Amino acid sequence: MKKIVAELITIGDEILYGQIVDTNSQWMSTELDKIGIKVVRKTTVGDLESEILAVFAEAETRADVILITGGLGPTSDDLTKDCLAKFFNCSITIHEEALAEVTEFFKSRGRELTELNRQQAALPTACQKITNALGTAPGMWFDKRDKVFMSMPGVPHEIKKIMTDHVIPRLSKKYQLPVIHHKIIRTIGIGESFLAEKIADWENALPKHIKLAYLPSLGEVKLRLTGFGTSLQQLESETNVWVEKLKERVGQFIYGFGEDPIEVVLGKTLRDRNLTLSIAESCTGGYLSHLITSVPGSSEYFLGTMIPYAYEIKMRQLGVKPETLEKYGAVSEPTIIEMANIVRAKFSTSIGVATSGIAGPGGATPDKPVGTVWIAYSDKHQTVTKKLQLTKDRALNIRLASIAVLNLIRQSLP
Repeated sequence: MKKIVAELITIGDEILYGQIVDTNSQWMSTELDKIGIKVVRKTTVGDLESEILAVFAEAETRADVILITGGLGPTSDDLTKDCLAKFFNCSITIHEEALAEVTEFFKSRGRELTELNRQQAALPTACQKITNALGTAPGMWFDKRDKVFMSMPGVPHEIKKIMTDHVIPRLSKKYQLPVIHHKIIRTIGIGESFLAEKIADWENALPKHIKLAYLPSLGEVKLRLTGFGTSLQQLESETNVWVEKLKERVGQFIYGFGEDPIEVVLGKTLRDRNLTLSIAESCTGGYLSHLITSVPGSSEYFLGTMIPYAYEIKMRQLGVKPETLEKYGAVSEPTIIEMANIVRAKFSTSIGVATSGIAGPGGATPDKPVGTVWIAYSDKHQTVTKKLQLTKDRALNIRLASIAVLNLIRQSLP
């Protein structure tokens, strides 16, 4: 079975200037993937005829399906229609059915059809008109031997309607498409290079029709297995076999599968096990609590937090011993142990966790540089601590420390 690939082209200076964000390409890629069409390139080009025509020609050499968005408005800087007519060597004329649709669109809204709006119905003669039920610019479908060019407006809700109602069904009918199956494995507590080294033999043994991708993000690495075939059930079964083999090598770093981040997976575990959590966070300043409470239903297991940022608050409000702070400092293992144990007792929770560190850029000492963070976990059986040496960036340190605490809870649960 021939693999069908697509290229996405977005047209408009406003995208290149960063004035608007191209969300269409991400959505289209997802929808194409569902039917077995792989996007091999995404290109953004400005409002310049020569550049647009060059991009069309290049895309034709690489892709079977070329989806174009933007540049279909009625103003002089909207060049897509003219460029397509030149590319396909045809004229532009008023399409009577498109004109009727545009006329009705304005009539239904109590507005007059101007000559500028009337030109929305002028289409290249080589295209098939695709109805735009939510706007005035029709879509344009071009067949060129075994290639498809499809031009659509850039308005997100319009493009989604056209893609769903027309483009996806037409592509599914035109091509014999493979089944694509993705499996996301979420790991935490190990860097991308270290992970790659640990699973190198496993990766090298993967069959040719199953590909591995590393998707690193803040504090974690997602692994994506993508299988190509003719049977979804067979691909799912085969992929699961390889996942079990992966667990044998790095199972301690795998916290979940699919789209749920660590705070969601951990929250489900706490809820299922009837465990409650409280937090004393200093250097993270409430960000850890924000992650936890971003999960719907977190009130079932998260009881509350304290943010004892200053020395005197750590002593008076939380209850850390003055002698501990005087002897060891706020960023120390003895202090973090007291913070976690005390907050657990104050809130009467199953688990107490704490953070204290030097987020930066100031506050460092020779033995405690910026990025030094202590975190702790406490339950009735144990207290577990960990020292982190993070970055020079304050915001990054806050986020990384918070994620590290979530992983420490995962690792320390009885």
